[in-house]
Amino acid sequence: MDHSPDRQPWRILVVDDEPDLVEVLCAALRYEGWQTRAARDGASAVATAAEWHPHAVVLDMMLPDLDGMEVLRRIHLQRPEVRVLFLTARDAVEDRIAGLAAGGDDYVTKPFSLAEVTVRLRSLLRRTPGGPVAPPEGALVLGDLVLDERAREVTRGGEVVELSPTEYALLLHLLRHPRQVLSKAQILDAVWSYDFGGRAHVVELYISYLRRKLDSGRPPMIHTVRGAGYLIKAAP
Repeated sequence: MDHSPDRQPWRILVVDDEPDLVEVLCAALRYEGWQTRAARDGASAVATAAEWHPHAVVLDMMLPDLDGMEVLRRIHLQRPEVRVLFLTARDAVEDRIAGLAAGGDDYVTKPFSLAEVTVRLRSLLRRTPGGPVAPPEGALVLGDLVLDERAREVTRGGEVVELSPTEYALLLHLLRHPRQVLSKAQILDAVWSYDFGGRAHVVELYISYLRRKLDSGRPPMIHTVRGAGYLIKAAP
């Protein structure tokens, strides 16, 4: 399957300081139906991984600022599940061993074929924790967010999100109206089911609770439309 456990295309970060190589690699991976981003140095790679949450990184061992093993170490501090395929111009046994011992999953030696890179990446992605799974029947799904009404369970990116009954009811209402702007009055009426004496600030309070649990450290899904209300949509 060519999608991730959250039912979205695999996200692949390509890190190399050779612009032509990066361009060709990204084009080949997009042809596979995967999403790509590129970084030309180690610092940019670490920052992009923190913001974009790739499933795998194609990582050159030799970069202008940091070596590949240091980049891998920093990325794994944030997201230890990320798969890493090293690119190296060196074919000494000790270099291969060092990369794998540092936490790399596989490597290819330059020059390489694009087919070899995609095959090796596909193999690594199959080993991503959780594997490609379908959401429960009847669940509400928006991007990597899944609300299973039968189990009253919420997950984002495969991780369970613990919600209070009111937070759950608020999220349920938002997910039943995805990409629609809902006013505070509409939310009050649907979630609390009675006149709250104009205390619309309770909506702001519970929206902030949801954001803290759903969006913290991730691309945001809950958005404020100034003067109109709130909406939920899949993260880019």
